[in-house]
Amino acid sequence: MKFYRLIFLLIVIITGSENASAQLTDQVKFPPRGKNDTLKVAGTNVDGEMIPWIPLHEVAIYGVRIFKTPEERAAFNRLRYNVLKVMPYALFAKRRYEQLEKDIALTSNKKEQKKLIKACDAEIKQMFNKEIKELTITQGKILTKLVDRELGRTTFDIVKQTKGGLTAFVYQSVARVVGHNLKSTYDPQEDRDIEAIIASSGYYR
Repeated sequence: MKFYRLIFLLIVIITGSENASAQLTDQVKFPPRGKNDTLKVAGTNVDGEMIPWIPLHEVAIYGVRIFKTPEERAAFNRLRYNVLKVMPYALFAKRRYEQLEKDIALTSNKKEQKKLIKACDAEIKQMFNKEIKELTITQGKILTKLVDRELGRTTFDIVKQTKGGLTAFVYQSVARVVGHNLKSTYDPQEDRDIEAIIASSGYYR
């Protein structure tokens, strides 16, 4: 008799739970599915199985350089400081001379071209008088290399193109007196430390 009572009690509990669950489902109204409820991605069928394509942002990984001596670390830190000091000037020169070339290409009038070159020179000289003249000899040498890196032409070639060969020769002679060389070129292998500093600087991200 007790066994039948136990079965009856279980039936009542199960039935009551189902009714309560049905009532709860009726009370809770789920919102209809929208177009944003499903994330659509590209996929590839591989042996009957769809493999989704999920694009990921590029992650730049740089190795941690290990220095042999504190002096070597200090020298690299000085180089990094100097490169980051003059990099904005090299980028400014790149943008300005690229704009000059575009402006010159739009006119065949020699007087107008000379006017454009003169305006460009004025901007460069203004920047020189305000900031570049305060650069050290080392920073000046790095800047000359970076100009070649950004423009694909040496500073000497740029002066020769815009001001003429004689002026370029005079500028080069003066530069050599103070330890500069307007014909300095940039070699990513020879200047790999500078290249590594630029790559990790964030200028080209």
